[in-house]
Amino acid sequence: MNSDTIQIISMLVIAYLLGSIPSGVWIGKLFFHIDIRRHGSGNIGTTNTYRVLGPIAGTIVMAMDISKGAIATLLPTFFGNFTVNALVFGLAAILGHTFSVFDHFKGGKAVATSAGMILAYRPMFFLIAAGIWILLILLTSMVSLASMVAFTLTTITTFFVNDAFLSILAIVLTIFIFYRHRTNIRRIMNGTESMVPFGLGNYFRKKKATN
Repeated sequence: MNSDTIQIISMLVIAYLLGSIPSGVWIGKLFFHIDIRRHGSGNIGTTNTYRVLGPIAGTIVMAMDISKGAIATLLPTFFGNFTVNALVFGLAAILGHTFSVFDHFKGGKAVATSAGMILAYRPMFFLIAAGIWILLILLTSMVSLASMVAFTLTTITTFFVNDAFLSILAIVLTIFIFYRHRTNIRRIMNGTESMVPFGLGNYFRKKKATN
């Protein structure tokens, strides 16, 4: 086994371990003495952290999860080894986030970590996805719906650049994110999906409840 192979394996392990950091669990236990897996939806991601621990903790967890994907994708730059496409290491972080070695191989829904990967690899696509995501949250008040639609539309935009690997990975990740949100999809269809406390969706739901 040559030095390049050893370095690539090392980077994959580092990327996976970075992704495996259960940000929501650690922030909840360290600063609030709360295990967010036992509250709200039970998910360890940004939305449930926001719901259970509040906006400051939710924002910190989102930033940490985005950073995991971004740092993992930048590992080839840090190590000076560009033998393997940087997206492979971002994918390793996403797998770590979803199947964390620190959380009995369970984890989050991979939205923020995937966004971090895109931020490091193609910042313009991150800005597109973030813009769509924010707009849809303001319109629907549903983080889950905003995430799925933002990923779908961003994936479509990748078809207009000459990067087949990015497009293929974006398609796979979009399908995976839809699968991870399957219970959310059922709640959206039933009109029972959780909403953030702002936006038009929340306004109209409250208005309907008071009528």
